[in-house]
Amino acid sequence: MMLKKTLVLSIAAALGLSAGVASAEVDPAMPAYERVSGISGNLTSIGSDTLNNLMTLWAEEFAKFYPNVNIQIQGAGSSTAPPALTEGTANFGPMSRAMRDSEIRTFEDRYGYAPTEVPVAIDMVAVYVNKDNPVEGLSLPQVDAIFSATRACGYADDITTWGQVGLTGSWANRDITLYSRNAVSGTYGFFKEVALCGGDFKSSINEQPGSSAVVRGVEQTINGIGYSGIGYRTSGVRVVPLSKNHGDAFAEANGENAVSGAYPLARFLYVYANANPNTGMAPLEKEFFRMVLSKEGQEVVHRDGYVTMPETVASRLRKEKGLE
Repeated sequence: MMLKKTLVLSIAAALGLSAGVASAEVDPAMPAYERVSGISGNLTSIGSDTLNNLMTLWAEEFAKFYPNVNIQIQGAGSSTAPPALTEGTANFGPMSRAMRDSEIRTFEDRYGYAPTEVPVAIDMVAVYVNKDNPVEGLSLPQVDAIFSATRACGYADDITTWGQVGLTGSWANRDITLYSRNAVSGTYGFFKEVALCGGDFKSSINEQPGSSAVVRGVEQTINGIGYSGIGYRTSGVRVVPLSKNHGDAFAEANGENAVSGAYPLARFLYVYANANPNTGMAPLEKEFFRMVLSKEGQEVVHRDGYVTMPETVASRLRKEKGLE
């Protein structure tokens, strides 16, 4: 079964699991990583800002097994990963969205085969408000009406104040301040397609160069709202419960709701690599992926606030990607 992200994602359906199989904890069936001999050298990772912390923590974990391996990590945004892989300036291309067909074709034109895609974790794009904001929850049509100029999800009215989503008292007339990632970001693209139903952002959004910058903006702005990966949550913000349809019950951003599909902004995180189908993955890259899809690698995922991969899926990936 292909492990591809669809725009309206049910992780359980994509993984072929029941919602109860996966959780935020590391699957106890996940095997421990076993060190092999002869691994040394340099690796470069260019891509997703969302995955920047994870890649850094994985590199630190990998160095415990292989002190002679050096990994350089650049996290400007998912759109920087495909050209870096195609041009051979990166070994890894972390992305918070699946590669577009056009990006895959460009790679195929160069090498004669597609890049290798490895899902490595499950993320929830969180809608953040200031910690003092009492909003109970939002539907995706409301989120769309807050962030977009087009309201393609069907909400009747443009939303510009907190009173329009039910807040009263001193909050009622407060104007909403918008924080967003920039267009190079996979999170920007995912949010545009899913939360805005493919519509256009308002011109009044404050575009930020990174995920943490979005969260800092919301922390520092009492009227602020923004979106970023769940791993960037801080004590200065609240994660708003969401519903897919207006009037439905709100779902918290947690592992169970991500897997079941109740939380509507769940997605896979990917790392791409260049692996010739005839000769397989280079040993250095292969061992890195084996570590990521091991007990130690998924413990990093859990510590960084993301949802771990079930062993039933990780074992299938290890077989399909030649990582055994």
